[in-house]
Amino acid sequence: MTTPTLPQTKLDALIARHATVEGELAAGPDRDTYVRLSREFSELGPLVEAVKAYRAVASELSDLDALVADPTTDAEMRALAAAEKPTLEARREDLTQQIRRALIPKDAMDERNVILEIRAGTGGDEASLFAGDLFRMYERHAANEGWKFEVISASEGTMGGYKEVIAEIRGRGPFAKLKFESGVHRVQRVPDTEGSGRIHTSTATVAVLPEAEDVDVQIDPNDLQIDVYRSSGPGGQSVNTTDSAVRITHKPTGLVVSMQDEKSQLQNRDKAMRVLRARLLEREMAAQQAELAAARLAQVGSGERAEKIRTYNFPQDRVTDHRVGLTKGNLPGVMSGELDEFTATLEAEEKRRMLEAAEPVGT
Repeated sequence: MTTPTLPQTKLDALIARHATVEGELAAGPDRDTYVRLSREFSELGPLVEAVKAYRAVASELSDLDALVADPTTDAEMRALAAAEKPTLEARREDLTQQIRRALIPKDAMDERNVILEIRAGTGGDEASLFAGDLFRMYERHAANEGWKFEVISASEGTMGGYKEVIAEIRGRGPFAKLKFESGVHRVQRVPDTEGSGRIHTSTATVAVLPEAEDVDVQIDPNDLQIDVYRSSGPGGQSVNTTDSAVRITHKPTGLVVSMQDEKSQLQNRDKAMRVLRARLLEREMAAQQAELAAARLAQVGSGERAEKIRTYNFPQDRVTDHRVGLTKGNLPGVMSGELDEFTATLEAEEKRRMLEAAEPVGT
């Protein structure tokens, strides 16, 4: 297999940009500029180091080839050079792939905030309890990442947990790290209400939507049906004497969003519109991805919410991600938000697939 060549002119430009940013940082810019440049400098750093290492290895290989080709080189030196060459060639191949992965364009949505939706699936009360466990898992993961986590809407289960809960996650790049969480999550455990010790299997559905901006989704007000009504609590009892709850129906798609957690009708309407925009953006992205699917595989799994992606087995203390075949112990740690190993593996698999599907960089 021929190792693809690298776009050297582009790499030269990136190295030059890295040096320019370093100089601008040293000049002491204002706070906002410093934060922006620091982020760019840290993102370029690993790629620049890989390029420098690649070029050093390429230079060593060139020297070895010259040494072997030189008729004055004695047999012992020629043998040493030949023995060293495979190691350097393997190193060059590794660095080439590392650089190619780094050059893959980022998902335009990666830096977006996230609308997180979790719904109880099959399993009755146990499914609601599991949905609550997943909610707390993501809440703790957000805290570990330094993200802000805010509940937008919640419908509690009869025995605890949630029938449905929607939250907003804000910070640096939450969609990049959470986008692979969309799908069906399955739990296997003995419920507290199970007297015979029998293991039950329940599910919950997770949807991770990039928060839409106004420019992403154009909504015609005439396409909306907005209904207001009184908020209700458990058992249907009224918890508000005014019509503060809001239900928005997007007539062209049939999407419906209801919101009643806030006392203000205006606040409920604002939250409902944010969720509606995110869902409409997701539909548009799904349609675009379907068009591209024949040309390239840019996702780990199909991304469909109906796809079973992960199983949490409590009796055996293990979590298995079915898309990449990764099984990890320490289930309590995972449920407390330790998702980095899954995220890193899924990101690496996505980049590997994109490299396989991409046109060759060279010959």
